[in-house]
Amino acid sequence: MADAITTEVVRHGLLAAAEEVARNLCRTAYNTVVYEIHDYGIGIHNAAGDVVADAPGIAMFTRGNDTGIKKAVEFLGADSMEEGDVFILNYPYWSSAHSLDPLVFAPIRFENELIGFASCRVHVTDLNQKDPGYVLDSTHMSQEGLMLPASKLYRRGVKNDDVFNIIKFNSRMPKHTIGDIQAQVSACVSGVRRTQEIAAKYGKSTLLESMQTINEHGERLARLSLAKLPKGTWTAVDYVDDDGINKDELVKLQVTVTITDEEMIVDWTGSAENVQGPINLPAGQTEAVSSLIFKALTTPDSPVVAGNFAPLRVVTVPGSVVHAVPPMPTFCLWTAVLAGEVVLKALAQGMPDLVPACSGGDICSMMGLGINPQTGEPWQEATNEAVGFGGTATSDGEDGIMHLSEPGCRNNPVEVLETKSSMIIDSYGYRQDTGGAGKHRGGVGVSRAYRFTAPATGICIVYKTKTEPWPVAGGNPGRPNEIVLNPGTDREVVQGGSYNRMEAGDVLVNSTGGGGGYGPAFERDPSKVARDVRNGFVSFEAAARDYGVVMNPDFSVNQEETNRLRTPVGVS
Repeated sequence: MADAITTEVVRHGLLAAAEEVARNLCRTAYNTVVYEIHDYGIGIHNAAGDVVADAPGIAMFTRGNDTGIKKAVEFLGADSMEEGDVFILNYPYWSSAHSLDPLVFAPIRFENELIGFASCRVHVTDLNQKDPGYVLDSTHMSQEGLMLPASKLYRRGVKNDDVFNIIKFNSRMPKHTIGDIQAQVSACVSGVRRTQEIAAKYGKSTLLESMQTINEHGERLARLSLAKLPKGTWTAVDYVDDDGINKDELVKLQVTVTITDEEMIVDWTGSAENVQGPINLPAGQTEAVSSLIFKALTTPDSPVVAGNFAPLRVVTVPGSVVHAVPPMPTFCLWTAVLAGEVVLKALAQGMPDLVPACSGGDICSMMGLGINPQTGEPWQEATNEAVGFGGTATSDGEDGIMHLSEPGCRNNPVEVLETKSSMIIDSYGYRQDTGGAGKHRGGVGVSRAYRFTAPATGICIVYKTKTEPWPVAGGNPGRPNEIVLNPGTDREVVQGGSYNRMEAGDVLVNSTGGGGGYGPAFERDPSKVARDVRNGFVSFEAAARDYGVVMNPDFSVNQEETNRLRTPVGVS
């Protein structure tokens, strides 16, 4: 049996291999969503498909990769996975993502034995879905693009031109799409090579024993933390703005979380069923987002391994919005972005000292696409936007950072967007008075204004604009996200998720929500309110209205007026 020191060396070797996969991917990808935003999920897995090392990107992708590999093995059989093979899978109900997030993976064989897999998932540009860029209103999986059920991109190291040609002729942007898929292939091959080198250096049996020990240790850590959590059952409800078809109907997400000495059960029974539009989640994605919250509660300081999730049980109803079955549409997966904080909303009832208030609640993605008038070539660029985080029992929420569903991601720099698209960023900054007031303030969101310099399409993928980010322990809610077209003109439109035809000169403003506040706002230290006003996070008016703190023009606190506002009526 491998000793502890060797196991730890192997563990770090596998983590280094996963990180090299990520670096290789970013160096070779065509799509800025991959190499700038880090919209990827990367893993090194054991022979059962369970992750033993990952490189952080989209947090939900890695757990989805586990599910996808297992479904592929079930479909094809492990014996069909040979040295040099590389597979692609984007059938949503197996891959745990929509069709534009294909999972590419490769078996790792050593001494004629299957010992693991290397995986890489990214968001590619186009696979002939019904609308270019993103689909917001599909009603059937047949509208969502080319589906590949665990197909071989490479057979024993030889490129399978049949599959690549199918992809080429089913993409509006084949150069970019195939370029990104080949980057995934290269990344997986590097993961295979590095893992084989570890097996050669320490021996196959040592590597396999270490993989087992890594996951067993991950499970022990999770169970030790689970034992310290409050026990009980709590239910919460929140809503997705709409399903893309029925624009005036909120879509219900309901979760009941139970924590016992042995497990945490996340039961999504009660969530909307028979949802017509494409916001339905494959069950693997629902398990992944539930896993994200469980990981944050139990083992946030250690890398992801499958063992971390052994004490977690996820319950879903087939045919519901959190368990899509064929042919339910799944293209717009924003339900998963919102779902994690519904779990937190339930947990906040039983452990408010451990759980933050709701963040802005969305990743507020904006995608532009069109024809570059200077080159005549198609362009497509996107970025996810930062939101305010919720206040906690001990601190304010962070201002303007990436949503909790994508902790390894970044937004797209202004310079990249302007260089590669027909868009100019007119303004970009924090959004005053968006953080919920509280003893600990919610973080503020941001606002970015895009001015289009040529006819194009602006796609806004934002699904928490109609409900407020919820507070904890008596705080105030945050201000929600919003999209505004052509603000201040007679053509101004305020909206959420939308597919917009833009003309030259049109402006689209993507404004993100602030986090909910924690604790009563009148308990906030006036000096902290003064600091927030000086920094532009809170206005003079909101300081008095929400916090009972009156500010002088020089940004000092007017103590006399503050005492008056904060003194309850009838108390002298």
